[in-house]
Amino acid sequence: MAQDSGSTERSSSVSSYDEAMDALSSLITQKYRADASNNGNRFELMFDYVKILDLEESISKMKIIHVAGTKGKGSTCTFTEAILRSCGFRTGLFTSPHLIDVRERFRLDGLDIGEEKFLAYFWWCWDRLKEKCNDDIPMPNLFRFLALLGFKIFAAEQVDVAIMEVGLGGKFDATNVVQTPVVCGIASLGYDHTEILGNTLGAIAGEKAGILKKGVPAFTVPQPDEAMEVLKEKAAQLDIPLQVAHPLDSKLLNGLHLGLVGDHQYLNAGLAIKLCSTWLQNTGHLEPDSMDQDTSLPHQFIKGLTTATLQGRAQIIPDPSLDIENRGDLVFYLDGAHSPESMEVCAHWFSLAIKEDDRQQSYQSNQEPDSSGTSNELVPLKSGETASKDSAQILLFNCMSVRDPQLLLPRLIKACGGHGINFNKALFVPNMSLVTKVGSSSSLPSTDSAVDISWQLTLQRVWENIILGERGNPNNGAELVSIESKDHSETGIKSCENSVVFSSLPMAIKWLRDAAKQDRSVRLQVLVTGSLHLVGDVIKLLKK
Repeated sequence: MAQDSGSTERSSSVSSYDEAMDALSSLITQKYRADASNNGNRFELMFDYVKILDLEESISKMKIIHVAGTKGKGSTCTFTEAILRSCGFRTGLFTSPHLIDVRERFRLDGLDIGEEKFLAYFWWCWDRLKEKCNDDIPMPNLFRFLALLGFKIFAAEQVDVAIMEVGLGGKFDATNVVQTPVVCGIASLGYDHTEILGNTLGAIAGEKAGILKKGVPAFTVPQPDEAMEVLKEKAAQLDIPLQVAHPLDSKLLNGLHLGLVGDHQYLNAGLAIKLCSTWLQNTGHLEPDSMDQDTSLPHQFIKGLTTATLQGRAQIIPDPSLDIENRGDLVFYLDGAHSPESMEVCAHWFSLAIKEDDRQQSYQSNQEPDSSGTSNELVPLKSGETASKDSAQILLFNCMSVRDPQLLLPRLIKACGGHGINFNKALFVPNMSLVTKVGSSSSLPSTDSAVDISWQLTLQRVWENIILGERGNPNNGAELVSIESKDHSETGIKSCENSVVFSSLPMAIKWLRDAAKQDRSVRLQVLVTGSLHLVGDVIKLLKK
């Protein structure tokens, strides 16, 4: 392991992984988000932390690709990493949030950092910050610490390229301690975190554009006019051209498909291609203008684009608790969409995915499911049944209380409805992941029977009002399959005609499994969305 002397002072046998998670949890604060109203929450402290960790020179020499955006930045970073890894470079990828284990945020050569390495680097940073921090320079909050840890890992592991995804905004984001990236990218912009970034696209674009640097090439995707004007203005102030990357032409993949599912991914892939080709040129690995991205792609680019994977986005998991013959009776469609725009994209993906699933189910398939029960692509799900089975669509939903369900849920319902898809039932649950604790993959937090579900009841009221209006529309006469499980008076806090609120996610999963076992003539297709934390909780439960 390439690391500084002293980084193994504290061995993993002495400091367990759970102890590290407890230490991380102590950095969580509800007042950590930096914005203009709090002067970036003293953003200048980041440079003090970098100095304490002796990372100034390492970061300045690191060949970084920096990416911001409202939606698509994680996918763009994933494509970018996969392309450059396919080109033979040692890659480091920093993303957020994690779904199951915090080590997901730090990927080396496409793999989550191993536990032993993670612990060594974690305690190296932790001990030095603990020793040097004081009242004037307090310990960094959680995300800032994780960003610093990412820089430490990538510097010590001597990666050729570090792809850094912005956590929130851009100007005051912890990753923006980077002063000389090789290239910057801004993915699609939309309304999210408006309580911090502003409630206009112009204000949001201004915060995201904070990652742009003088002399550093910058790319974005086609944006709404209001956002594009601000981005161009910020770029002009820095005397840099802002180039627009257009969606990838699928024909350039030579008959293959993107590793990340969904039509919107061609937009993210197009941005990733520009970031990679520019990085290759500016680091001396590719002659300028030697690649015509409009007519062909190098085979390494195609390999990266078609093998990229990202957990929790457009992911399909047949329920592993059912036997192989009936695994297709309960299938979870997971997507961490949590903005109005991404809700619409998620709805289109889900609608097309279940139609393809229904089409595949009309044939007897001899193909067994993947041994893990998971897939990022649509695969035939052997159920032993034919097209005589009815299918029912169920929504499993939660979102943060700072988000407006009046903006999220109607977009989801309308987009699904446009494909002729109507939900039979919506299930609302609190997340299991706690905002006050960083968990590990080895254990699930215990279900708190006294959990506050007032927000879920609010979501239910919004849903029922929307459905009442939709179903009252004479043009919406969709026939819905009757779906019901055993009496849920003990598990459901409140049951309405079109929805149920559960006090915990495990109770909702049990209700779905009971329903699938009760009526073998119906296949349940469950869309899990609204929160990446919820998606992570579901994946963790299904793996147990």
